Amino acid sequence: MLPLLYMVEVKKRQRQRRKGFTRLSAKNQATIPVEVLRAAGVRSGDELTVRVLGPGRIALERERMSVDDFAGALTGAFPPGFLKELREEWESPSSTPAS
Repeated sequence: MLPLLYMVEVKKRQRQRRKGFTRLSAKNQATIPVEVLRAAGVRSGDELTVRVLGPGRIALERERMSVDDFAGALTGAFPPGFLKELREEWESPSSTPAS
C-alpha cells in the first residue's frame, strides 16, 4: 500500500494547470483564466458571441449593446451651446403644442 503522503502529493500534481491553459470538460465547458478575462475587460454575466476562426481556434467577443458603451460617443458633434439652446426651447411654454 502507498503511504498517505505520496497519495496527497499525486492529487496536488493532478490539479495544477499550466498558466493560461484550460481543459474542455465532458459538458463542453471551459474555465477561462481570470487574468485573461481581466485583460480583455470581460466580466461575469457578460454575454459573449462565439465564432470559429479555423481548426482548433475559437474567438469570444463581448456583446457591445449597452447604453454605457455609447455614452459620450457624440461629444463634439454639436457646436458649443447648441444642446443648451435646444433644451431651453423644449422647456419654454411657447413650444408646447395647443390642445
